[in-house]
Amino acid sequence: MQQRKIAHQAWRALEGRTATRADRGGMKIALVSPLIESVPPVLYGGTERMVSNLADELVRQGHDVTLFASGDSVSAARLVPCCERALRLNPNVRDILPHHLMMLDEVRRQADDFDIIHFHNDLIHFPLLPTLNRPSVTTLHGRLDIPDLKPFYARFCEAPLVAISNSQRSFLPQGNFVATIHHGLRKDSLSFNPVAKGGYFAFLGRISPEKRPDRAIEIAARTGVPLKIAAKIDRADREYWEEVIRPMVANNPNVEYIGEINERQKSEFLGNALALLFPIDWPEPFGIVMIEAMACGTPVLAFRCGSVPEVIDEGVTGYIVDSVDDAVAVVGDLLRLDRMVVRRRFEERFTAERMTRAYVETYRRLISLSDEPMLIQDTTLIRRASREQISLTPRGTS
Repeated sequence: MQQRKIAHQAWRALEGRTATRADRGGMKIALVSPLIESVPPVLYGGTERMVSNLADELVRQGHDVTLFASGDSVSAARLVPCCERALRLNPNVRDILPHHLMMLDEVRRQADDFDIIHFHNDLIHFPLLPTLNRPSVTTLHGRLDIPDLKPFYARFCEAPLVAISNSQRSFLPQGNFVATIHHGLRKDSLSFNPVAKGGYFAFLGRISPEKRPDRAIEIAARTGVPLKIAAKIDRADREYWEEVIRPMVANNPNVEYIGEINERQKSEFLGNALALLFPIDWPEPFGIVMIEAMACGTPVLAFRCGSVPEVIDEGVTGYIVDSVDDAVAVVGDLLRLDRMVVRRRFEERFTAERMTRAYVETYRRLISLSDEPMLIQDTTLIRRASREQISLTPRGTS
């Protein structure tokens, strides 16, 4: 108990410090993105989209930002191209690992130029961290309920982590989480539509068993509301598409599969939808498509899994259900939600500006820790204090 009190006193002391290099103005920040997609992605790619939003907003807020990403990326930050183009869209790429290792070597070479290095690569960079001699933080974008991850994060227990939802981090209680920061979008990235002219439900994302497009099709069939599915099909999910979903689409004339759409097409697709169906069956770490729909004013009908209860304000931006029966029963109330209120709540909770402010606060704290190594000799206490911090994106705040 006494150690915990000392740890929290240390963290509060860091919050009150002045005149560190992080406090004197703009920081020199490196953002390290996966190379699978460009920044921002041409098509599907939630992680890269968030890296793009963060990079551009950090620059707008006056920071010196360097982005390590694929060569076809477009950003307000200084780009260090680490491969010619996004690896997923390059037919000549057979193995993504060499490209990521070469990128990490370039990060190592330039590390002394930055105040802090922010990784978005989940696992591969952790053995490199002790050699960088610079503060770093890693945002975990994937699921953490996989048993193999527990010994990994136990091995690298000192590395500071950011979760994208409290649900995500709950699967890794021993992780050194310094913050929970919800994703955010630029206010102008998607257009608000006060009237859904399309008269359909939307399903947007990826065809896979855990995303449960079969539930979406069943909801559409039982309510009589047309459903449009805009989703990519990965090679690993091709069998699921051919054997389960494609026959369901063929047998339901009010269901249309339109394929994978790009960023420019999202406003029209989501904005003209009566509602977004988000019938997931897995611990979704965040679910960017929910806030994309909200940005258009489109309410969300989501199943109670993962981050959903953190993102959806029940009866305001959508409804949360536990079964298809529940979903069918609540459709009438869902369609009566005020689309302007949905958009307003998006602006209050899920903008890139809000997300970036939370990351800047986290950067400053971590840099302060590195600037004052004598503040607390016991790094375990510092780690414990950081792990017990509350989310930097409380409900109802911008």
